[in-house]
Amino acid sequence: MADGPLIVQSDRTVLLEVAHPLAEDARHDLAIFAELERAPEHIHTYRITRLGLWNARAAGHTAEDMLATLDRYSKYPVPRAVAVDLAETVGRYGRLVIDRTDDGVLRLRSNDLAVLTEVSGAKRIAPLLLERLDDDGFRVEAWARGQLKQELVKLGWPAEDLAGYTPGTPHPIDLDEDGWKLRDYQRQAVTDFFDGGSGVVVLPCGAGKTLVGAASMAESKTTTLILVTNTVSARQWRDELLKRTSLTAEEIGEYSGQIKEVKPVTIATYQILTAKRRGEYAHLALLDALDWGLIVYDEVHLLPAPVFKLTAELQARRRLGLTATLVREDGREGDVFSLIGPKRFDAPWKEIEAQGFISPAACYEVRVDLPSHDRLTYAAAPDDERYRLAATAPAKLDVVRRLVDRHEGERILVIGQYLDQIDELAEALDAPQLTGSTPVAERERLFGDFREGRIRVLVVSKVANFSVDLPEATVAIQVSGSFGSRQEEAQRLGRLLRPKESGLSANFYTLVSRDTVDQDFAQNRQRFLAEQGYSYTILDSDALEAA
Repeated sequence: MADGPLIVQSDRTVLLEVAHPLAEDARHDLAIFAELERAPEHIHTYRITRLGLWNARAAGHTAEDMLATLDRYSKYPVPRAVAVDLAETVGRYGRLVIDRTDDGVLRLRSNDLAVLTEVSGAKRIAPLLLERLDDDGFRVEAWARGQLKQELVKLGWPAEDLAGYTPGTPHPIDLDEDGWKLRDYQRQAVTDFFDGGSGVVVLPCGAGKTLVGAASMAESKTTTLILVTNTVSARQWRDELLKRTSLTAEEIGEYSGQIKEVKPVTIATYQILTAKRRGEYAHLALLDALDWGLIVYDEVHLLPAPVFKLTAELQARRRLGLTATLVREDGREGDVFSLIGPKRFDAPWKEIEAQGFISPAACYEVRVDLPSHDRLTYAAAPDDERYRLAATAPAKLDVVRRLVDRHEGERILVIGQYLDQIDELAEALDAPQLTGSTPVAERERLFGDFREGRIRVLVVSKVANFSVDLPEATVAIQVSGSFGSRQEEAQRLGRLLRPKESGLSANFYTLVSRDTVDQDFAQNRQRFLAEQGYSYTILDSDALEAA
């Protein structure tokens, strides 16, 4: 259009004018295939990446769809080089296929002889291929299926995996939809996942990722291994499965640091799977303990690096990744794509909010001035100490008190990164604290008391970032975090997005020390949520009472 909100540039960056009337529509459509890089007040910068294009293609979006988005919203004509490059990049997905011959031999094939010749001669791919079967393909050993997909993505030729999956041992599982029903987007996510075979479903926190997992289990009706971030999450999964499916307690096992049960549905923690004894992974037998027909990876963006290596050998098992964000701070999104599978379904946060399934949220960045002596200490500190000094500035404590008073009567999470800061916050607020060292039984009690309203303010470490269901939390005050982690910002806001019986909207505050690296990291943390359509209102801590 002649006066759209986008400017598409020849280096594959796209500028979005935030104040434009069509900015929200453009953001929604652009986020399907482009990644937000910078999100200052007026102009947001996106980048069109190969992986973003391939994920969009795997989720059913064509090059024509993506180019139509750019043409529809662009202020100026889309550069010819960008249009050609986009179409050619999208066209690379699926030119190579991993499938099976009629007699069951695993094969890499392509109808494009030049592409097949190029990849088969690559130094890291040639050792994974056996004899040539015909003009169109090579035989591949079963163990190499995952590694081959990884190397092909790095080479720029992502293969579509159509080799199928072992059915696993059948096990009856049905949804128990008594008093509730799967939402349309949850049902569509399950359909898209099975149509694709394996892959990742992206849904906001509070939008029912666990229900998508349960419905996928009911669809596959097979033994299932569920991998989760921690023991609290494992028990929440168990409780949800008991509530939502025909499974009984005798059919669900927990495999964690405390309990070692293998049952038709087994819920294991990432920590136990990556635990070593005498230099060896001590619990790898779990991966072959039963003939699993489905493996579910909860919070797949947090998958520990060793699990990628283990997953490379599980390509014959159907794999479902669940996450609120595909962003990984270690840059291994390509390994999620190749080893778990591409994105199969993605529901934008604001779209789910508009349907009333997650709470609306207001985000605030509260800038705190450091007293002169703290400012001098910060200025004189080595670079590697500055973030901690800024993030744990004592000046933040009074701001936290004022925000807690401002939301008196609401259920409030105060979130910190550093244990000594958490101790100070808990003492100052006369509130209980929960950290990684809190025993599991005590964690469950504190979370339960918070849900029931017996605790109104809870001070938590990053242990509460993951898979913790606290639906009545309406306020989060983030005092410090993991440097510039976008995924952590998404997880922490996600604690507030579950619909409230109280009807209250959510408020998410990030406290930032002004003119420090704390402020720089905050801008990076906010990128993912800006991509989802959330904007941060900047408040000065001195003006809080008037806000």
